[in-house]
Amino acid sequence: MTFGITGFDYRRVEVADGMELNVAVGGSGTPVVLLHGFPQTHLMWRHVAEDLAADHTVICPDLRGYGDSDKPAEDGPDVYSKRTMASDIVALARALGHDRFALAGHDRGALVAFRAGLDHPDTITHVACLDVLPTLDMWEALHGVQAAVGFHLYLMAQPPGLPERMIEASADAFFSYFLDIWANDPEAIPPAIRQVYLDACRAAVPSIVADYRASAGIDIEHDRADRAEGRRLTMPVSVLQQDWGAALGYEAAALWGAWAADLDHSTVSCGHFMAEEAPDVIAKSLRDLLAEPSGRGAGLPVARR
Repeated sequence: MTFGITGFDYRRVEVADGMELNVAVGGSGTPVVLLHGFPQTHLMWRHVAEDLAADHTVICPDLRGYGDSDKPAEDGPDVYSKRTMASDIVALARALGHDRFALAGHDRGALVAFRAGLDHPDTITHVACLDVLPTLDMWEALHGVQAAVGFHLYLMAQPPGLPERMIEASADAFFSYFLDIWANDPEAIPPAIRQVYLDACRAAVPSIVADYRASAGIDIEHDRADRAEGRRLTMPVSVLQQDWGAALGYEAAALWGAWAADLDHSTVSCGHFMAEEAPDVIAKSLRDLLAEPSGRGAGLPVARR
């Protein structure tokens, strides 16, 4: 059985030479692109996308290396850098006729949204990031035994070969583990959707590992360069997270505030899979963000409530 977002049209769009993304497009109005996280596909946005499509053009791609999008070989550090993946999304939106658009991402998709906002400030009007820290801050926050919660980050940071073989040897168990432990409400991901995620991940182990490997290498380099230059997100930014900062010993709002001039940081009472566990909350938050005038960020962080 093929699953899709109700009322959305599906197509493949070339975003670079020989590189196509699978994308679902629905609704009409000002455009917003929704980027999925791990270990999921664009289907994680199904509830929120249908809601927003009432008055927005909603674009839901599978990231490069995931779902039904192309999975180029990792023949260099840039192939799965968030800078490259962000460029994919800008090219996708332009191919669909949008020179400026809002961007929301969850987990891995949020890292792409963050990078897109930094690299393409004249293109991205608003940024929303769900349940993640910027790459550099994430690695700096993990330390001691508390870092065991991110064991997969360290596994997939290893050189090519071993992590791919280990994960491929037990792919369903590996990806199921995260679907199980990160969800407060297991019923939010029905068995049929869960199977779509597992099938997609099993077919994409090398590219998923390459995505994570980039976050332990070239993505950190890009973040460090931006931090040194004082680059920040200048558009309105909303960040929604679980309250897991205390357990790891950091203040998430303060870390995000260093990157965003116009920030609203909120804690959501649900598991990691926010768009599926609390879709009404996420849809309202995105609507509130999209109602903010774009391009006004400057100076110190401000609170938007």
